[in-house]
Amino acid sequence: MKFCETTLSSKHIFSGRLLKLRVDEVLLPNGIKSTREIVEHPGAVATVAITDNDEVLMVKQYRKPIEKELLEIPAGKLEKGESKETCVKRELMEETGYYPNELKYLTSFYTSPGFSNEIIHLFLAKKLIRKTRKADFDEYIQVQELPLWEAINKIHSGEIIDGKTITGLFLAFPLIKGDS
Repeated sequence: MKFCETTLSSKHIFSGRLLKLRVDEVLLPNGIKSTREIVEHPGAVATVAITDNDEVLMVKQYRKPIEKELLEIPAGKLEKGESKETCVKRELMEETGYYPNELKYLTSFYTSPGFSNEIIHLFLAKKLIRKTRKADFDEYIQVQELPLWEAINKIHSGEIIDGKTITGLFLAFPLIKGDS
């Protein structure tokens, strides 16, 4: 069986600052019509940033959709026409006040492909320079520096539950430990 769906019609029903929502009518491989609700997102970057002391920069912030504070790696939405590398540098400055002099692309992954096209581009940042933090007006963030082993332990204990953070730390771990 061929696994594809043919779009019969598409209608945008919401357009906001962060995302768009559309509803597609599709024809399934078995000939049945169905509806798909799709969140369109411009994409984002996330960064495992390592200080000269081999600590991971983490941000603690409140996430309204789940009504919880989360401990995460710095991340943010790509602006229209912005390169991934420029976005990493901007977001790292906004959220932590650090500027990366060395970036290594790790991977890209879809966050929830069952209903969204959001893709996150994951980077490792090193050789950080501390500058003045340029926070967004609507972000309340607490920056934390954690030893890598402590961040990994927080994943195993259930304290870190954010998918991009778990993915980033586990992908970066062998690269960081290989430098030591």
